[in-house]
Amino acid sequence: MRTTTAAALASLTALTLALAGCGDSGGSGGSGDSAGAAANGGGTAKSLTFWVMKGTNPDASKFYAAAKKEFKKKTGATLNIQEVEWADAHDRLVRSFAGGGGPDVSEIGTTWTPEFAAAGGLADITKQVTSSGMGKDELKALKDSATYDGKQYGVGWYAGVRGIVYRKDIFAKDGVKVPTNWAELEQAVKTLKAKEPKMAAMPIAGGSSYGSAPFIWGAGGGFATKDGDKWKSTLDSKASQAGLKFYTDLALKDGSSTTAASTWKETDLLDAFAKNKAAMVIQGNWTPKTAIEQNPDLKNKIGAFAIPGKNGGVAPAFLGGSNLSVMATSKKQDLAWKFIQLMTTGDLAKKWADQTGFLPTTKTALQPFADSPDKLVAPFATAMLKGGRNVPSAPQWGTVEGNKTITAMLQSILTGTSVPAASKKAAEAITSTLNAKS
Repeated sequence: MRTTTAAALASLTALTLALAGCGDSGGSGGSGDSAGAAANGGGTAKSLTFWVMKGTNPDASKFYAAAKKEFKKKTGATLNIQEVEWADAHDRLVRSFAGGGGPDVSEIGTTWTPEFAAAGGLADITKQVTSSGMGKDELKALKDSATYDGKQYGVGWYAGVRGIVYRKDIFAKDGVKVPTNWAELEQAVKTLKAKEPKMAAMPIAGGSSYGSAPFIWGAGGGFATKDGDKWKSTLDSKASQAGLKFYTDLALKDGSSTTAASTWKETDLLDAFAKNKAAMVIQGNWTPKTAIEQNPDLKNKIGAFAIPGKNGGVAPAFLGGSNLSVMATSKKQDLAWKFIQLMTTGDLAKKWADQTGFLPTTKTALQPFADSPDKLVAPFATAMLKGGRNVPSAPQWGTVEGNKTITAMLQSILTGTSVPAASKKAAEAITSTLNAKS
């Protein structure tokens, strides 16, 4: 259902900030005055303005310097990088759609892209992606996240995926093998509960929306589907309920968790793991090094594995991250596209991934990470290649996240509500939100 730009912009200002899978006043760089020239669809451009979200790369100064140097070399133009806080970015971008004055290119959270595309704030770059050949190399989940109404409005810059981080030393001591299917995962939980009474085998965090996704998808369920112009949540389907039941039963039936974990976020899971209070936790690929920083004794004691599929293989897992998009108001469309190509392929893409702990978004760039001997990297990259999936590409999905509909459902189940009752309530809320008229 496509609204007019004006109506969509009016509704956007009321939407809640939400970005899953990534970290939460940006400083601004001065606009340079290069003597070089670059084609930009309207003539000559001396500079390009890029908004990047502050905090993804805590020490980005060296990367920024490298990006500016490479951009200047390739185009003759100056790159003006401005850092923006995640908390401010949504509304600042919305205002720029209506009044101008924003960037030429911006980092856009994957769950924001359909929303901003529907509002008319992003440029359609379908032809550029196709003619460049990049479309064939993109991970499908990230391509889907940047696609709205059959057109592409961004290219994946970096992404993260969740897997299971575990204590290798505890597994070895208790004779537990890395699970390869759900039955083995459940058995591992039972063994760890019996042999490690001072540790939670695998806490189930009620505040983690996408920890449940591999089990919902893995059982054949989903969050929502579109039929014509209408969305319908499938979270209360039999398949979705089966996945939810297995996931929450690890806590409720098998004793993998603690009562407190019913309200935990993923940061709480990481804290418990770092304090030797959990043997396994669902975490993003960007967190294992943080656990070691918090507890140096864990070095060489932890490993990771992709969340297994129900009957083997790799379970589908949500890819959260950011796209790079060209603003519809930019008068430097060609130059902006050249910048996106530079940032998402080759050396700069690898440098950003290495520095941030996130992963690149093309198959070519991701394969070396999947082949890495680093056992805290390879399982996550493999999960992205084999099981990466996106949430529904609906403009209102960010509102679903902002409303905390999924976490409210999980917390309800973990505190005694039946799976059918909780999932039915969540499904009704999601359907209503996704079909809300602007």
